[in-house]
Amino acid sequence: MADIKKKPVGIMETILRDAHQSLIATRMPTEMMLPIVDKMDKVGYHAVECWGGATFDASLRFLKEDPWERLRKLRDGFKNTKLQMLFRGQNILGYRHYADDVVEYFVQKSIANGIDIIRIFDCLNDIRNLQTAVNAAKKEGGHAQVALSYTLGDAYTLDYWTDMAKKIEDMGANSICIKDMAGLLLPYKATELVTALKETTSLPIQLHTHYTSGVASMTYLKAVEAGVDVIDCAISPFALGTSQPATEVMVETFKGTPYDTGYDQKLLAEIADYFRPYRDECLENGLINPKNLGVNIKTLLYQVPGGMLSNLTSQLKEQGAEDKFYDVLEEVPRVRKDLGEPPLVTPSSQIVGTQAVFNVLMGERYKMVTKETKAVLLGEYGQTVKPFDKKVQEKCIGDQKPITCRPADLIENELDKLEAQMSQYKEQEEDVLSYALFPQVATDFFKYREAQQTKVDPNTADTKSKVYPV
Repeated sequence: MADIKKKPVGIMETILRDAHQSLIATRMPTEMMLPIVDKMDKVGYHAVECWGGATFDASLRFLKEDPWERLRKLRDGFKNTKLQMLFRGQNILGYRHYADDVVEYFVQKSIANGIDIIRIFDCLNDIRNLQTAVNAAKKEGGHAQVALSYTLGDAYTLDYWTDMAKKIEDMGANSICIKDMAGLLLPYKATELVTALKETTSLPIQLHTHYTSGVASMTYLKAVEAGVDVIDCAISPFALGTSQPATEVMVETFKGTPYDTGYDQKLLAEIADYFRPYRDECLENGLINPKNLGVNIKTLLYQVPGGMLSNLTSQLKEQGAEDKFYDVLEEVPRVRKDLGEPPLVTPSSQIVGTQAVFNVLMGERYKMVTKETKAVLLGEYGQTVKPFDKKVQEKCIGDQKPITCRPADLIENELDKLEAQMSQYKEQEEDVLSYALFPQVATDFFKYREAQQTKVDPNTADTKSKVYPV
């Protein structure tokens, strides 16, 4: 084992992004965040994750908030703490690949509005889909962290991960994150993986996991002992379940050891006290589903992320086919193998899961094929680790010719076109980016915003999106 220099571990706090994304579908409004920022700023966190992921979509669609305004307000409040966001590579925060000019402009505006660290990942671990965002972040003076979407399977050996780490270092990233979105990384496997990465690269390594399968705190302990630099945690009222291990628990675990964070537990207790009544409110109004607070060992048995499990359940319920749940769970790894064994993370998890549902309900595999499955098999999401099953590919796309280049190479610059489409609503430069990612949702929000400014009752304004109570 490499001689690891023991040093304090850093903690990235996820309460303002992934914790509430995981437990209450990203419904925490900005007004809930701002009163506690001052105390959070005194902790000494490595960083606070507060933007990206699903926050952008949820702010516009459900909260009727401008996500850019949220970022500016948080930046004003956090005087001493770095702010971090999650970024889906060439997908940005949306679900399709965007032209390079949109990716570059989004990164530029994210950093200009207050982001310090951008965590960039790709659902297929296709390095080509990350390079534009990494270059843009570096150009703007930001910290480009590249995330490995962690998963299990024949292709995902230690050699695979160390090879990826070398490529990430070569592409100019500032740090690496092991992004274990499904809670699949077991404690002793974490020792192996972190040790191997530390022997391969000099870049700092951060570990992100979810408590879904019940092993996350133990995994963090072993990873820190193996030399991981930063772990992602959530303040206790919004920790555990489908969220992250609790910040205070990890701080106490390393107290008095060479990894001691030095954080003040009294201050953390005050932050927890602030969020506890909100958690109670979310339990009462149903925003927190108690099912998401327990341990779901099926995550390890089927290697399916918790969010994907709940999606499968709801899809089957809609079809009146809940009795097919286990058939679908057994079909998921088969579909995944057919599609080149991609990691199961947005959007690949939804694509594989939905196709598995169709395969089971139709009684014939790939009798009905989603357009997203076809897009994967046509190479439109990028390159998978393993080749596609030739027979499945032939059945799904016929004689269409798959692409082998980076998908965004086929997309012409689109900023000017997008700007022209939404110019009547533009009040700030960032509005074109909101529109680029979610054209209909952003347009509805712009109309709502206009109605608010002219004191028109938003219920009578021309907006289709319902304002959901929080």
